[in-house]
Amino acid sequence: MTSTLPTKEAAAAPPRDDWSPNPRQIALLEEVRARGAVSVERLALRLNVTMQTVRRDVQRLADAGLLVRFHGGVSLPRTAPSVGAWKERQALRADAKARIARSVVTAIPDGASIMLGNGTTVEAIARELLRRPGLRIITHNLHAAQVLSEHPDCKLHIAGGILRGRDCALEGDSTVAFLQQFKVDITIQSAMGIDPDGTMRDIDLRELPVAQVMMTQARECWLATDVSKFNQAALAESGRLHHIKRVFTEALPPPPFPAMLQEAGVALTIAP
Repeated sequence: MTSTLPTKEAAAAPPRDDWSPNPRQIALLEEVRARGAVSVERLALRLNVTMQTVRRDVQRLADAGLLVRFHGGVSLPRTAPSVGAWKERQALRADAKARIARSVVTAIPDGASIMLGNGTTVEAIARELLRRPGLRIITHNLHAAQVLSEHPDCKLHIAGGILRGRDCALEGDSTVAFLQQFKVDITIQSAMGIDPDGTMRDIDLRELPVAQVMMTQARECWLATDVSKFNQAALAESGRLHHIKRVFTEALPPPPFPAMLQEAGVALTIAP
């Protein structure tokens, strides 16, 4: 009889106390959250990774109590913790995000008008913006808005719309219509993943109309993202690198991205 016990190499290590999901695992959680139950095969197709990679991620997430496995697939636990919990995402590569944020804010001209996108890197940028007077800022990101509410000298415009509880961002037709009223100097966005062909990706389809109108309504679009997002799979296309004027990250991205950015005339800034 063939043993079904896992080998020492195949056995999943239990999560460390300081473990939190990586961006691919957050995307996996979002896919399960959107559908309730998903097969391993479908997850592999959606995330553009192997089934073996999905099984490893599922094991890690199940060990953390974030997923429940069944034969051939996964579902959410009956009382699931907040998917991709904001605090967990804040802790992911926090030092890199802080360095990127300082670099971005240093590059912003005095008196600029800015649209801020969504994500924990953008929230870190909002914290750095507290030291810059005389800016006009428009956002649908309530985490960033809460930070900026402490700014003594900032004109802050907050979009209305439908509140998305996962990340406290606003969405919907009214959000898009509000943002269309403005023409700004700079839109600053992040990304959950960037494909080797230059496609920027997000994990939530509902974010796409907002991200796209922010790019349309800006004279320049800046991308602020840590280097782990390059070659990282995510669900939905949010834009293309050749639409970006400047990219801020904390280390040199892997090939083919440096050459791609140079060919497209995109300025690459490595945060010190």
